[in-house]
Amino acid sequence: QVQLVESGGGLVQAGGSLRLSCAASGGTFSTYAMGWFRQVSGKEREFVATIHRSAGRTYYADSVKGRFTISRDNAKNTVYFQMNNLKPEDTAVYYCAAVVTSNYYTGPKTLRDEYNYWGQGTQVTVSS
Repeated sequence: QVQLVESGGGLVQAGGSLRLSCAASGGTFSTYAMGWFRQVSGKEREFVATIHRSAGRTYYADSVKGRFTISRDNAKNTVYFQMNNLKPEDTAVYYCAAVVTSNYYTGPKTLRDEYNYWGQGTQVTVSS
C-alpha cells in the first residue's frame, strides 16, 4: 500500500513563498507520476501540477504557471512543490497524488480519476 505524507504548508503573506514536500512509502517511487491538486472548502478539487516519473516532463495549470515549480528526488522518494509569489487565491488544502505509470510519456495526468493514491493534505493560507 502506497502512503503519501505532505508537509510544508502554513500561513504566508501575499508575495511570499512556501515549499511543500510529499514523502512516499510502500511502493517504487520511481514508477509513479506525481501530481499536486488543491481544494477550497465547498469547491471541486482542482489540478495544479504534475511531473512524470522521469522528472523531465512537467505540466502546470495556467493559474500557477511561472510561479510554482514541481520537482522530484527519486533517491529520497519525495516530490516537492515550490510556490513563489503566492496570492490570496492560492489559499487551499494542497494534496499530493500518485499513480504508477509507464516510462513512455503519453501526456500529463491532470484528472483526479487518473490517480490512485492521495495524501491527507496540507493547508496553505495566503493573507493579503
